[in-house]
Amino acid sequence: MIARLGSLLNRVAGRVVPDPFIFALLLTLLTLILGVALTPNSPGKMITHWMNGFWDLLTFGMQMVLILVTGGVLAQSPPVRRLIDALAGWPRNTAGAVVLVSLTAMSAALINWGLGLIAGALLARETAKSLQARGVKHHYPLIGAAGYTGLLVWHGGLSGSAPLTVATEGHFLTGLTGIIPVSSTIFGSLNLILALVLLISVPLILLAMVPKDETLWISRKREAEDSDTEVDGDASQTLAKRLEDSAVLTVIICALAIGYLVYYFALKGLSGLNLNSMNACFLFLGLLFFLRPIRYVKAVGKVVAQSSGIILQFPFYAGIMGMMRDSGLVEVFSGAMVSASNSLTFPVLSFFSAGLVNLFVPSGGGQWAVQGPILIEAAQQLGVPFSKTVIALAYGDQWTNMLQPFWALPLLGITGLQARQIIGYTAALMLLIVPLIIIGLLIL
Repeated sequence: MIARLGSLLNRVAGRVVPDPFIFALLLTLLTLILGVALTPNSPGKMITHWMNGFWDLLTFGMQMVLILVTGGVLAQSPPVRRLIDALAGWPRNTAGAVVLVSLTAMSAALINWGLGLIAGALLARETAKSLQARGVKHHYPLIGAAGYTGLLVWHGGLSGSAPLTVATEGHFLTGLTGIIPVSSTIFGSLNLILALVLLISVPLILLAMVPKDETLWISRKREAEDSDTEVDGDASQTLAKRLEDSAVLTVIICALAIGYLVYYFALKGLSGLNLNSMNACFLFLGLLFFLRPIRYVKAVGKVVAQSSGIILQFPFYAGIMGMMRDSGLVEVFSGAMVSASNSLTFPVLSFFSAGLVNLFVPSGGGQWAVQGPILIEAAQQLGVPFSKTVIALAYGDQWTNMLQPFWALPLLGITGLQARQIIGYTAALMLLIVPLIIIGLLIL
C-alpha cells in the first residue's frame, strides 16, 4: 500500500511541480494580486512595496549561504569522509543500510543541515557501493531516500533558520518578539521530544518499506572530484605555494578563532548560539579539518554552486515580505488565522500552513521571512508563546521537504539517482509521521 501511495504522489508531483524559482515568481504575483484585492493598495503601490523590500534580506541571505557551504564543506573534509567510509561497511542488507543512513543523516542534520544533507548523500552512495562490492542485493533508491531524511529534522536542530534568526540580535522581527533564546526553541522540551520521536520512528518506517524482492541497483562510479589526492610539488616551491599549503597558518588562525568562540560561549551560554556564531563554528572547524588552506578553498568552490537557489531567490522573498508588511496583508492574514483557530489549535494550523508554504518557498530562511510576521502577529493576539509558534513553523517547513525536491538536488547529484526514484518513498514517509507531530503540538 505504501509503495502504491508513493507511486501515485510521484506521478502527480512530476506533472505539477516546476522549478523552485518559478514558485518564487508565482508567489510574487499572487502576493501582489492579494494586496490589491484585500487592502487599499493600487498595483503601482504594491510594486513600490515590492521593490522597497527587494534587498532587505541581503545579510540574512548571506547567512543562509554560509550555513549550506560551511556545513557541506565540513561533510567532505578528510576526517568526516573517513568516518563515512568506515560506516559504509557496516550494513549487511538494505534494511541495515536504511536504518544506518537515516540515523546518520538526521543526526548530522540536527548539527547542521548542510552537513546532514551532504553526509547523508555520501553515506548512501558509499553504503550501496559497499553492498554491491560484496555481491549483496540492495534497493538503492530507498537507501538514497534514507539519505535525504536529514531534511525532515533539520529545522529543529542547531542550524534551524527560524530559531537562530529570532535568537540573533537585530533580527527583522525584533520589534514584535524581542530576542527568543534557543533555550526556549531548539533546546525547549517540545522540540527535544519531537526530534527524539522522529529519530526513532523514521528509521522504523523506512525499514517497513524495504521490499522483499530486492533489485540490485548499480551505484554510480566515484567521480574524480571525490578524491583528495594531489600531486605534491618539488622542493623548490614558490612562496605563494608554501603559503597555500601551510598547515601552520591554518592552525594559528583556527586557534585564534576557536579560542574566541570558547570564550564567547562561556560568557553567553546557549543564548550566544545564533546564525553568526554557528557559521563561525563550522567555518573554522572545516578549515582545521582540511588543514591546508588551498584545499579548503577548493572544497568551498565545489559546494558553493549548491547555494545558487538561495542567492537567486532570496531577493524575491524579500520583495514578497515587503509587500506583505507594507500593504497590510500581514494584518489581514493574521486576523483570518486568529478567527479560524484558538490557542490550542493554532500551533497545528501553523504547522500545516508552513508545510503548504514550503512547497512554494523551499527555503527555511525565506519562509520565515515571508510567513514569520503573519504567525507572530496571530500568536500575539491568541496568547500563544512565540517559541512554540517558531517550532510549529519549523516542523511544517521541514515536513514537506519530503515532497519538495529542491534541497534533494545535491543528494541526487552525489548519488546519481533521479528525483522520481526517491520521491515516492519520501512522500509516503511525510504522510506517515503527521499524527506524531500533531499529537506533540497538541499535548506538549
